[in-house]
Amino acid sequence: MFANIARVLAQSSKKCLPLVRSKHSLPDLPYDFNALEPVISAEIMQVHHQKHHATYVNNLNVAEEKLFEAKQRGSVSDQIALTSALKFNGGGHINHSIFWTILCKDGTSEPEGELAEAIKRDFGSYQRMVDLLVATSTGIQGSGWGWLGYNKQLNRLDIVACANQDPLQATTGLHPLFGIDVWEHAYYLQYKNARPDYVKSIFKIANWRKVEELFGKARHD
Repeated sequence: MFANIARVLAQSSKKCLPLVRSKHSLPDLPYDFNALEPVISAEIMQVHHQKHHATYVNNLNVAEEKLFEAKQRGSVSDQIALTSALKFNGGGHINHSIFWTILCKDGTSEPEGELAEAIKRDFGSYQRMVDLLVATSTGIQGSGWGWLGYNKQLNRLDIVACANQDPLQATTGLHPLFGIDVWEHAYYLQYKNARPDYVKSIFKIANWRKVEELFGKARHD
């Protein structure tokens, strides 16, 4: 009898404990809003980061809170209904958190070391890789992302397009290395409907040192 009472008290005490769950936050940019000019204007960077990325973060936190509540209620149906919001806003947060880091003021020199070797092996040359990524990114219908990713299972680089905010690794299994955001909010204020000009210009501010770091982690982790 006493054992049963102890179990009941233990369960009750657990229910009374406050559940502290961390929330996602908007990461700081690693440079000033105007650092990527003239390729990307300060106005676009501020709106893109402070408005669009911030919205994904806020909505992701809301969706996760609703998911937690649905789990507490034991409602599988409500949990499933949140899948789209979690994927869209979670993907938006993941994609943009990578995007800011793979760009830098004035760009860096072309890929070096193991990444350069992999690009030559899988695409023939750096320029051929750039051309394929430009074509893939500009060819996306509507909104989405063009990605250079790493297939760890096959030990090869691939170029793919992801619709909307679909996160690369969760939807394709590829590790994200270099992504180009082709949502209109990423370029329209400056480039209008000239998406190809924006996509080609991105490589002028590409941070290949960061991409090399991501490649190393993807290969060896």
